Amino acid sequence: MDVAIIKYNAGNIYSVSYALKRLGVSPVITADPELLNKADKVIFPGVGEAQTTMDYLKEHKMDAVIKDLKQPVLGICLGMQLMCRHSEEGDAECLGIFDAEVKKFIPHRHEDKVPHMGWNTITQVKDGLFTAQLENKFVYFVHSYYVPVNEYTAATTNYIQPFSASLHKDNFYATQFHPEKSGSVGEVILRNFLKL
Repeated sequence: MDVAIIKYNAGNIYSVSYALKRLGVSPVITADPELLNKADKVIFPGVGEAQTTMDYLKEHKMDAVIKDLKQPVLGICLGMQLMCRHSEEGDAECLGIFDAEVKKFIPHRHEDKVPHMGWNTITQVKDGLFTAQLENKFVYFVHSYYVPVNEYTAATTNYIQPFSASLHKDNFYATQFHPEKSGSVGEVILRNFLKL
Protein backbone atom coordinates (compact mmCIF):
# COMPACT_ATOMS: atom_id res chain seq x y z
CA MET A 1 0.00 0.00 0.00
CA ASP A 2 1.34 3.44 -0.98
CA VAL A 3 0.87 5.98 1.80
CA ALA A 4 2.03 9.57 1.24
CA ILE A 5 2.60 12.16 3.95
CA ILE A 6 2.28 15.72 2.64
CA LYS A 7 5.62 17.44 3.07
CA TYR A 8 5.40 21.09 4.06
CA ASN A 9 6.59 23.29 6.93
CA ALA A 10 4.84 21.19 9.62
CA GLY A 11 6.33 19.93 12.85
CA ASN A 12 5.04 16.38 13.35
CA ILE A 13 5.76 14.72 10.00
CA TYR A 14 8.39 12.33 11.32
CA SER A 15 6.41 11.15 14.35
CA VAL A 16 3.56 10.27 11.94
CA SER A 17 6.04 8.44 9.71
CA TYR A 18 7.40 6.42 12.67
CA ALA A 19 3.87 5.53 13.81
CA LEU A 20 3.09 4.15 10.31
CA LYS A 21 6.36 2.20 10.23
CA ARG A 22 5.34 0.53 13.53
CA LEU A 23 2.22 -0.65 11.63
CA GLY A 24 4.40 -2.09 8.84
CA VAL A 25 3.83 0.74 6.33
CA SER A 26 6.74 2.77 4.92
CA PRO A 27 5.25 6.09 3.85
CA VAL A 28 6.75 8.47 1.31
CA ILE A 29 7.12 12.07 2.56
CA THR A 30 6.55 14.25 -0.47
CA ALA A 31 5.26 17.53 -1.90
CA ASP A 32 5.15 16.08 -5.43
CA PRO A 33 1.53 16.36 -6.72
CA GLU A 34 1.99 13.29 -8.93
CA LEU A 35 3.11 11.09 -6.00
CA LEU A 36 0.31 12.46 -3.81
CA ASN A 37 -2.32 11.79 -6.48
CA LYS A 38 -1.24 8.19 -7.07
CA ALA A 39 -0.89 7.23 -3.37
CA ASP A 40 -3.56 4.89 -1.94
CA LYS A 41 -3.83 7.05 1.20
CA VAL A 42 -2.63 10.56 2.03
CA ILE A 43 -1.90 12.02 5.47
CA PHE A 44 -1.90 15.79 6.03
CA PRO A 45 -0.22 16.31 9.41
CA GLY A 46 0.25 19.65 11.07
CA VAL A 47 1.80 21.48 13.97
CA GLY A 48 2.20 25.21 13.56
CA GLU A 49 0.28 28.41 12.89
CA ALA A 50 -2.69 28.52 10.51
CA GLN A 51 -2.04 31.69 8.51
CA THR A 52 1.68 31.04 7.94
CA THR A 53 0.94 27.48 6.88
CA MET A 54 -1.86 28.50 4.49
CA ASP A 55 0.47 31.10 2.93
CA TYR A 56 3.05 28.35 2.40
CA LEU A 57 0.50 25.92 0.90
CA LYS A 58 -0.87 28.57 -1.48
CA GLU A 59 2.59 29.74 -2.53
CA HIS A 60 3.52 26.13 -3.45
CA LYS A 61 0.07 25.45 -5.07
CA MET A 62 -0.46 22.67 -2.51
CA ASP A 63 -3.90 24.01 -1.49
CA ALA A 64 -5.44 23.00 -4.83
CA VAL A 65 -3.65 19.62 -4.82
CA ILE A 66 -5.03 18.72 -1.37
CA LYS A 67 -8.61 19.77 -2.20
CA ASP A 68 -8.59 17.68 -5.40
CA LEU A 69 -7.38 14.41 -3.82
CA LYS A 70 -9.81 11.53 -4.43
CA GLN A 71 -8.40 8.80 -2.15
CA PRO A 72 -8.85 8.72 1.66
CA VAL A 73 -7.05 11.72 3.21
CA LEU A 74 -6.37 12.10 6.96
CA GLY A 75 -5.76 15.56 8.41
CA ILE A 76 -4.14 15.67 11.87
CA CYS A 77 -4.30 18.57 14.37
CA LEU A 78 -3.49 21.74 12.37
CA GLY A 79 -4.12 19.60 9.25
CA MET A 80 -7.73 19.18 10.38
CA GLN A 81 -8.11 22.90 11.12
CA LEU A 82 -6.70 23.86 7.72
CA MET A 83 -9.33 21.63 6.07
CA CYS A 84 -11.99 23.96 7.50
CA ARG A 85 -13.25 27.18 5.90
CA HIS A 86 -11.67 29.77 8.19
CA SER A 87 -9.49 29.94 11.29
CA GLU A 88 -9.41 32.67 13.92
CA GLU A 89 -5.67 31.95 14.17
CA GLY A 90 -4.20 34.73 12.03
CA ASP A 91 -7.67 35.28 10.49
CA ALA A 92 -6.75 32.60 7.94
CA GLU A 93 -8.86 31.61 4.94
CA CYS A 94 -8.35 27.84 4.85
CA LEU A 95 -9.04 25.01 2.39
CA GLY A 96 -12.82 24.95 2.87
CA ILE A 97 -13.22 21.16 2.62
CA PHE A 98 -15.34 21.27 5.78
CA ASP A 99 -17.72 24.23 6.00
CA ALA A 100 -16.68 24.99 9.58
CA GLU A 101 -14.98 27.75 11.55
CA VAL A 102 -11.91 27.21 13.77
CA LYS A 103 -12.18 29.17 17.03
CA LYS A 104 -9.81 30.02 19.87
CA PHE A 105 -10.46 28.42 23.25
CA ILE A 106 -11.63 31.06 25.74
CA PRO A 107 -11.01 29.92 29.34
CA HIS A 108 -14.10 30.25 31.56
CA ARG A 109 -12.56 29.21 34.87
CA HIS A 110 -9.14 29.47 36.50
CA GLU A 111 -8.46 25.76 35.82
CA ASP A 112 -9.18 26.10 32.07
CA LYS A 113 -5.66 26.04 30.66
CA VAL A 114 -5.00 26.91 27.01
CA PRO A 115 -3.58 25.11 25.11
CA HIS A 116 -5.69 22.03 25.81
CA MET A 117 -2.81 19.62 26.32
CA GLY A 118 -2.75 15.97 27.33
CA TRP A 119 -5.09 12.99 27.38
CA ASN A 120 -8.85 13.30 26.96
CA THR A 121 -11.68 11.00 25.89
CA ILE A 122 -13.49 10.76 22.57
CA THR A 123 -17.26 10.21 22.59
CA GLN A 124 -20.14 9.91 20.07
CA VAL A 125 -17.75 8.20 17.66
CA LYS A 126 -19.02 7.49 14.15
CA ASP A 127 -18.03 4.89 11.55
CA GLY A 128 -15.01 5.46 9.37
CA LEU A 129 -11.97 5.95 11.59
CA PHE A 130 -13.80 4.68 14.65
CA THR A 131 -15.46 1.54 15.93
CA ALA A 132 -17.85 1.35 18.88
CA GLN A 133 -14.98 -0.03 21.02
CA LEU A 134 -13.24 3.37 20.77
CA GLU A 135 -16.08 5.17 22.60
CA ASN A 136 -14.71 6.89 25.74
CA LYS A 137 -11.09 5.93 24.94
CA PHE A 138 -8.27 8.38 25.73
CA VAL A 139 -6.29 10.15 22.98
CA TYR A 140 -3.61 12.85 23.08
CA PHE A 141 -4.31 16.53 22.33
CA VAL A 142 -2.21 19.71 22.03
CA HIS A 143 -4.16 22.70 20.65
CA SER A 144 -5.32 26.24 21.43
CA TYR A 145 -7.94 26.37 18.66
CA TYR A 146 -10.92 24.07 18.16
CA VAL A 147 -13.68 23.25 15.68
CA PRO A 148 -17.19 23.50 17.20
CA VAL A 149 -19.46 20.46 16.87
CA ASN A 150 -21.05 20.55 13.40
CA GLU A 151 -22.64 18.31 10.76
CA TYR A 152 -19.24 16.74 9.90
CA THR A 153 -18.29 15.88 13.50
CA ALA A 154 -17.25 12.21 13.70
CA ALA A 155 -16.18 12.23 17.38
CA THR A 156 -16.58 14.71 20.22
CA THR A 157 -14.39 15.72 23.16
CA ASN A 158 -15.26 18.01 26.03
CA TYR A 159 -12.78 20.66 27.18
CA ILE A 160 -14.17 24.06 28.24
CA GLN A 161 -17.05 23.03 25.93
CA PRO A 162 -17.80 20.12 23.57
CA PHE A 163 -15.79 20.34 20.33
CA SER A 164 -15.03 18.20 17.26
CA ALA A 165 -12.31 15.65 18.02
CA SER A 166 -12.75 14.32 14.48
CA LEU A 167 -14.40 15.36 11.22
CA HIS A 168 -15.46 13.36 8.16
CA LYS A 169 -16.82 14.32 4.75
CA ASP A 170 -16.57 12.12 1.65
CA ASN A 171 -12.94 10.92 1.34
CA PHE A 172 -11.67 13.47 3.89
CA TYR A 173 -11.12 12.39 7.49
CA ALA A 174 -9.52 14.45 10.24
CA THR A 175 -8.57 14.28 13.91
CA GLN A 176 -7.86 17.18 16.25
CA PHE A 177 -5.89 14.78 18.46
CA HIS A 178 -2.62 13.13 17.50
CA PRO A 179 -3.19 9.44 16.69
CA GLU A 180 0.59 9.05 16.30
CA LYS A 181 1.00 10.04 19.98
CA SER A 182 -2.09 8.25 21.32
CA GLY A 183 -0.58 4.83 22.08
CA SER A 184 -2.55 1.69 21.24
CA VAL A 185 -5.80 3.64 20.66
CA GLY A 186 -4.06 5.82 18.11
CA GLU A 187 -2.65 2.73 16.41
CA VAL A 188 -6.17 1.31 16.04
CA ILE A 189 -7.36 4.60 14.50
CA LEU A 190 -4.42 4.73 12.05
CA ARG A 191 -5.05 1.08 11.17
CA ASN A 192 -8.74 1.84 10.55
CA PHE A 193 -7.67 4.68 8.23
CA LEU A 194 -5.33 2.36 6.32
CA LYS A 195 -8.22 -0.12 5.88
CA LEU A 196 -10.62 2.46 4.39
